[in-house]
Amino acid sequence: MAIDESLPFIALGIAVLTVSDTRTLEDDRSGDTLVNRLEGAGHRLAGRAIVPDDIPTIQSTVKGWVDDETVDVVITTGGTGFTGRDVTPDALEPLFDKRMDGFSTLFHQISFEKIGTSTLQSRATAGLIGTTFVFCLPGSPGACKDGWDGILATQLDYRHRPCNFVEIMPRLDEHLKRGAS
Repeated sequence: MAIDESLPFIALGIAVLTVSDTRTLEDDRSGDTLVNRLEGAGHRLAGRAIVPDDIPTIQSTVKGWVDDETVDVVITTGGTGFTGRDVTPDALEPLFDKRMDGFSTLFHQISFEKIGTSTLQSRATAGLIGTTFVFCLPGSPGACKDGWDGILATQLDYRHRPCNFVEIMPRLDEHLKRGAS
């Protein structure tokens, strides 16, 4: 696993959604962590929002970004736990055209190394909605660092070998075309 420096970096449009009943842009440390990391890697912030833990609002915001051709990836933070207000996976998994089970597995493996069995309290998930990758991370800066540094930084870098998400993006609509015929 390595970065092939002979290949060009391809900047993606990434939207960041914080799901919280209490956060504002002034105190959204998890959202700030993701924005700082994605911009530091050379990607473009395509959108940022904070919405309450409300299924229709979460779905509407993400659908708007999925319909926006400048958004390649959506990363959410917050609402992945087990309390009554934690509804991000419940809102987004029904929208997934394809589910990425390996993301949750890998996220929990990385998280276990840092917080042990407490990783069980997260329902981190990911999938594909149309041609947009959607990743749902827990609402802590540490979890956002783990998700970005341990998975997303390399998988959203075209130069990463042996493979990455960017190189398959031109073919992500094949399932949509096949379903239309």
